[in-house]
Amino acid sequence: MNVTVAKTAGFCFGVKRAVEKVYEQIQKTDKPIYTYGPIIHNEEVVKDLKKKGVEVIGSEEELDRVRDCVVVIRSHGVGKHIYDILEKNGVEIVDATCPYVKKIHRVVAGECAEGRRVIIVGDESHPEVIGIKGWGNQDTKVIENAEDFEKLGLPEGSRLCLVAQTTFNYKKFQDIVEKIPKTRYDIFVLNTICNATQERQVEAKEIASQVDVMLVIGGKNSSNTQKLYEICRRECNKTYYIQTLDDLNPECISSACNVGITAGASTPNNIIEEVHTNVRVKF
Repeated sequence: MNVTVAKTAGFCFGVKRAVEKVYEQIQKTDKPIYTYGPIIHNEEVVKDLKKKGVEVIGSEEELDRVRDCVVVIRSHGVGKHIYDILEKNGVEIVDATCPYVKKIHRVVAGECAEGRRVIIVGDESHPEVIGIKGWGNQDTKVIENAEDFEKLGLPEGSRLCLVAQTTFNYKKFQDIVEKIPKTRYDIFVLNTICNATQERQVEAKEIASQVDVMLVIGGKNSSNTQKLYEICRRECNKTYYIQTLDDLNPECISSACNVGITAGASTPNNIIEEVHTNVRVKF
């Protein structure tokens, strides 16, 4: 059996940076440590941090009650009002927002100040998109496809700025941009999809097209892992989404000659290596 592991699989720069910041705080402070939401969308990492005393805050109401502690803002980022709450309560902030997401925050705030209506292409329920929207205003909207854009019913001549969730499918973003009539709007398009996301998606698609079985490893709530699965599934019918080795059904790969492995940006390398080793040694 040949096993191909994607070179781009595993922690991206922003996720690695965020996780390291939490572990640094464990070593340097005696204050209680919280993350606002799971630091990344990976249950194994969150469980390990909990063992070390790091708790997850799940709501703004809960956040507003904490004092004399450290709150780590996760890689997905948050809206401006979250910083306002923490600063008002004198909480120590460790900002682990991915720098690429931070850039979108600055763009959104700046374009809104300039009078453009910002349209965010992404999943409205995803924490990254919620955070990005939190730097806009009442006119800032979220869409997932060209049909959503049409439903906005924007008047002709509107000044628009289009940005994207960093983990959005690049091809889908291009399709949306191409379907928006440029003659009807004064539109500024900024492709804010992370390069690492694009590279990961391209490599996953290429590997999936050449194997009998494709394994996609990542947390069940990981947006970028779900998109990898969708991309791979279109290329390889036998594509399986697993969180850890425990989820792998040996029967799925027992008769395969070529197996491909990729993983989302929030999947630790040790989990990827465990799956890789198991497949290579046992089959």
